[in-house]
Amino acid sequence: MAPSKKATPVPLSKKANLAFPVARVGSSLRKGRYAKRVSTPAAVFLTAVLQYATTELLELSQTTAAQKGRCTIKPRHICVAVREDPDLNELLQKVTIAGGGVKKKKKKKKKKKKKKKKKK
Repeated sequence: MAPSKKATPVPLSKKANLAFPVARVGSSLRKGRYAKRVSTPAAVFLTAVLQYATTELLELSQTTAAQKGRCTIKPRHICVAVREDPDLNELLQKVTIAGGGVKKKKKKKKKKKKKKKKKK
């Protein structure tokens, strides 16, 4: 008889077509004691959400860096990208990005008051 070949295990990340590690997120969920039991689909879903948020943030940061004529994304570009996007701004409104600086506020132009000439 020919020796039986065991199928090599396929990582969950590959099955779910994700770049982030599903097993690591799942084990972090279990170690964090967020619930008594954590299912595998919960880890896959959380990993997908984390990957989507990261991808969105990097795309916006890349666009911001390209507008400034830069090839490298710096913390300032990430900060500006987060503050300009309403969804990311709401999610990260109480987060301080190290080296990100502060978003410039647009100055409101004050209207000059016209002086009325007194008639004599």
